[in-house]
Amino acid sequence: MTAMADANSASVDLERVYVWEMPVRLTHWVLFFSILILSATGYFIGHPFVNVPDPAKDHFVMGTVRVIHLYTAIFFGLAVFIRIYWFFVGNRYARLREFIPLSRQRLSNLWDSFLFFCFVRRRPERYVGHDAFAGAAYAFLFALYLLLIATGLALYTVIADAASPFQVFGFLVPLFGGLQYARLIHHICMWLVLILAIVHIYSVFLWSMVETAGEVDSIFSGYKFLPKWKAGKP
Repeated sequence: MTAMADANSASVDLERVYVWEMPVRLTHWVLFFSILILSATGYFIGHPFVNVPDPAKDHFVMGTVRVIHLYTAIFFGLAVFIRIYWFFVGNRYARLREFIPLSRQRLSNLWDSFLFFCFVRRRPERYVGHDAFAGAAYAFLFALYLLLIATGLALYTVIADAASPFQVFGFLVPLFGGLQYARLIHHICMWLVLILAIVHIYSVFLWSMVETAGEVDSIFSGYKFLPKWKAGKP
């Protein structure tokens, strides 16, 4: 009976807060699935792991993989630039200041959050949106996204038609020191993104257990369930 009373009182004290807007949630899932497809197809392009039966011209495996990679990259790029646009027009939880710790409070929280993720600090300071460490990690992730797009465009200029508008990005090839370096940077960025994706999934479930505020559900619904004393905080 006491446990039920406690649960009822806890539910009464909770408030539903709209944190993640539709563009944030939509671009999140487009990026998620794009990264999976681009990583698989990109790895195949660099290291083909399928034995194509003879004659190879009847199967066109590499060409099909390249086409999938190209069109997925278009969706990926659009999602990245829409999300960057939302840094400036979204709600306070989507704004750029959530990702770049400029205030003294955010800088202090950056260190505290880092200690929490390293299991040095027992409990972190609570934030409705991203804490400073997660925000900084996302800022680094978007820098990798932009580097992936730039190196991808540089690599595509080699196989694009001479009349293709993509040839305008030919200046990127010498900027990266040549095609081999552009390909190497592209490859390294892919692995860094995959590593950060694993860390992101771990941190989401960790926060879900610590905060019990609907962290996982919020990326689908946009809402978190927070104590009223906390709902109005950043």
